[in-house]
Amino acid sequence: MKKHTFSEAILLLEDGTVFKGKSLGRIGTSGGELCFNTGMTGYQEIFTDPSYYGQMVVTTVSHVGNYGVQHEEVESDKVQISGLVCKDFSHHFSRKTAEGSLQDYFEKAGVVGICEIDTRALVRHIRDKGAMNAIVSSEITDIEELRNRLSEVPSMAGLELSSRVSTPETYEMKPEDVKYKVAVLDLGVKRNSLYNFMQRGCEVKVFPYNTPFEEMEKWNPDGYFISNGPGDPAATLDAVNSVKQILKVEKPLFGICMGHQVLAQANGIATYKMHNGHRGLNHPVKNLITGKCEVTSQNHGFVVDAEQIKNHPDVEVTHINLNDNTIEGIRIKGKPAFSVQYHPESSPGPHDSTYLFDDFIALLEQNK
Repeated sequence: MKKHTFSEAILLLEDGTVFKGKSLGRIGTSGGELCFNTGMTGYQEIFTDPSYYGQMVVTTVSHVGNYGVQHEEVESDKVQISGLVCKDFSHHFSRKTAEGSLQDYFEKAGVVGICEIDTRALVRHIRDKGAMNAIVSSEITDIEELRNRLSEVPSMAGLELSSRVSTPETYEMKPEDVKYKVAVLDLGVKRNSLYNFMQRGCEVKVFPYNTPFEEMEKWNPDGYFISNGPGDPAATLDAVNSVKQILKVEKPLFGICMGHQVLAQANGIATYKMHNGHRGLNHPVKNLITGKCEVTSQNHGFVVDAEQIKNHPDVEVTHINLNDNTIEGIRIKGKPAFSVQYHPESSPGPHDSTYLFDDFIALLEQNK
């Protein structure tokens, strides 16, 4: 393991707040929307989650990098975050099965970051002020130059990003014993979602984000899965149009995260950007159908409009967030379609919500 030499690094927030620390990853400059994740573990899954594309992640856990990296723990083909902000960054790892250090991993991926700053103060600041863009640099010390660079970072509101992370061409995955065929609209899908379907006997065919419904329907799937993904759901118009068509033919549909927001928009329900999103592994959600509560893994900065759902004749709320009462799940009355805002594939996170995959399988069985 090569020895890493720290250099000075600067984090500049959109409101002018400055934090000074030490570099991590590649020496360079990078910007994006600053958000924080409260998870205590699973950093490699977080860094490779396509939903984080265009975002700089602040980890609230004190130590990052202490168990290294290994290839089984990736959720996509590459690191997706635009930068990392943490308190203590470990260049040494203690896990025997680790294949390398997080520092080497970031250098190969070209990720820029900053450590040795007061992340508690930073998180308190953005919790009060709201999510905002930021820029980190380990090569530029002039604040005015950084401010000019930061002004070029686009706002997440209105930004379409699924095209940056979706598969460029279709591909298939299948178990030995195929029971069902599930078409996946890839808005930024995580690998563990696909594995959950395969474990339940589903052959999956993954389609690019802008694939027309007619093209997916040629495969004659038993049902559709609309994945998670980055950016503003209001800008994912191709996916909204495809979901409208799926609802017309009344094939089973399951959406998570971005897929949940797209299903809402396909029914005329708006989404909006949150003051701060939900990102972590311990968000409490209540299932209004069963009355049971579950601890969930979440990663989103947009949410569906609860007021518009109240009087909607065709949409029923199935799950709510117990921290702020935001909408966590819906189903369409009279149709085999439902969605949740959180991540039942739980990678990383608790497994309380994996029953949702079983619920979808039950719909496939009923409609086959």
